Amino acid sequence: MTDQTQRFLFDDTDVRGEWAGLERSYAEVLAKHEYPEPVAQLLGELLAAAALLVGTLKFDGLMVLQARSNGPVPLLMVECSSNREVRGIARYDADQLTPGASFAELMPEGMLAMTVDPANGQRYQGIVALDGATLAESLSNYFASSEQLPTRFWLNADGRRACGLLLQQLPADRIRDSEEREASWQHLRTLADTLLAEELLGLDAETVLHRLYHEEPVRLFEPRPITFRCSCSRERSAKAVISLGQADAEQLLREQGDAITIDCQFCNHSYRFDAADIAQLFAGAGVEGPSGTRH
Repeated sequence: MTDQTQRFLFDDTDVRGEWAGLERSYAEVLAKHEYPEPVAQLLGELLAAAALLVGTLKFDGLMVLQARSNGPVPLLMVECSSNREVRGIARYDADQLTPGASFAELMPEGMLAMTVDPANGQRYQGIVALDGATLAESLSNYFASSEQLPTRFWLNADGRRACGLLLQQLPADRIRDSEEREASWQHLRTLADTLLAEELLGLDAETVLHRLYHEEPVRLFEPRPITFRCSCSRERSAKAVISLGQADAEQLLREQGDAITIDCQFCNHSYRFDAADIAQLFAGAGVEGPSGTRH
């Protein structure tokens, strides 16, 4: 498997971790839009972050990471379901992109939102400023500013592969002394800071952990797959048409000519509803119509 995450635990401390590597799913996200290199890299890092985070959450539903700014990259957005299916999109202004621009220059005055939308239960959202030197640092700051468990991220992407490493401090169990807990947490973070981008992008989880923590008792769990899947459908598009109301839908049909076309911003798939489809929808006969879908 080229797209997977692996969880690991430090047996003598109250720290857990996740490693993520994405190739095919990353390539499928990039194939839907033509992104310049810095945008593709940032989107890959956010994809890796979502893959890491979904392994730390116990929920049935959808997690959304969304970064917005007033700069050349006004939007990065990644969705990851509890089934570990991801999709993502970015918006950018090509005229404002400059070679070698830093993260702060690409996404100035930015905000990061993390939303967890469970199938059953209350929706949760947290928002913080994008105030780190990198996306990984900004995500780490998100957890530092919240009441959640202290968490650190290391993220890299190069347009072909997106990888990430996460460390998270757990509630006191094996180590009760606060100073000893902090020393242990600092030690593991310092070792992870030595990880080079080419190592994270080029090595598997077992090799990465051996290089960083060969003197630590680390337990590595079985890998879990990550896949690309867009959640758009003809059924969901039909609901959007119905939500307009019959009069407005028929007016829109006249304005657009022979059909209403709804495009998915994530995968560029188009759903077409002609006059027969519209009549069928508002007659309560379902969404299966003669026009089908097209790319």
